[in-house]
Formats: sequence, C-alpha cells, structure tokens
Amino acid sequence: MKAQTPDSQPMVTDNEVLELARTAFQHARAGETAHLGRLLEAGLPANLTNERGDTLLMLSSYLGHEETTRVLLKHGADSERLNDRGQTPLAGAAFKGNLAIARLLLDHGTRVDGTGPDGKTALMFAAMFDRKDVLELLVAYGAEPERKDTDGRTALDYARAMGARGTAERLEKLRGTREQRAS
Repeated sequence: MKAQTPDSQPMVTDNEVLELARTAFQHARAGETAHLGRLLEAGLPANLTNERGDTLLMLSSYLGHEETTRVLLKHGADSERLNDRGQTPLAGAAFKGNLAIARLLLDHGTRVDGTGPDGKTALMFAAMFDRKDVLELLVAYGAEPERKDTDGRTALDYARAMGARGTAERLEKLRGTREQRAS
C-alpha cells in the first residue's frame, strides 16, 4: 500500500516520477502519439526536458513524427526552446530535410529566423546540408538569406563551404534578384 498525504492522496516517489519521464521520452522518440497524448492530457508538462536539454518536441520533430509533434504543439510545447547545444526544433527539421515538420512548426508560430547563441538559423542548416525544399519553404515564410551568424557567415557561405551546390545556386539567384531590385 502506498503512503498517503494528509489529504489522503497517494504519495508519488521520485523513482516513479523519473520512470514516467523516461516513458514520455520513449513515446516522443518512437512517435507513439496516443500514449504521449494521454500523458499530456493527464498533466504531463509539454515542455519536459531531459538531461541534454532536449524537449519532447525537439525529439519528436527531429525524428520526423509529425502527429506527435502536432499533439505536443497543441498542448503548448515551446517550439523556440533551445536544447543544451543551442539547437531549435526548426533547425533540426532543416538539418534532417523534413519539409512536413518544418511547415508544421512554422504554421504554429515558430520564428523562421530564430537562432541559438551562435546565430545560426534554420536556413543556414538547410543550406549547409543541401535541403533545397526546406530552404524554399523557409524563404517563402520570410527567412532572410543575408542574415549573418555570430561568425559573420550567411546561408550562402555555409552552402559553399559544405559543397551544397543546389542550395548555393538558389541562394546566389536570390542574392542576384535582390541586388537587381536594389539598383
């Protein structure tokens, strides 16, 4: 029998809380939307964070679980929350080239040019890893191709450095179009 609090509620041990957190993260990683949704409905914090600073949303979106990501956003998960490496869920979607997740995050209010401490945007990650579809989406949502990170590099600089020809060509065309409009 569990111990009772003075108001006759069962006491929950630290081990039980830790096990619940582990289970929630397993559901997020595996895309087990229904199971995670029940935990969220029961009061599990949508912004629960693990020892690496990854939220449930960071994991579900990075691993491409669209419905799980949608449920977490519905329950108030913060799509701007950085992990301990200064990464955002949108940057993770750009890195992975997951167009559906990127669109979902943007449609739920994620800032298109949001950054971590290093100033890298999702557009820079899309450019680096030649994720042309994601790059196009980010530009359509207002991403600024000429934005610089803390080292003074743009998305085009990253595309060129990584040999990402498709995104480099697209960013060069965008630059040319903007220069023509300015003159």
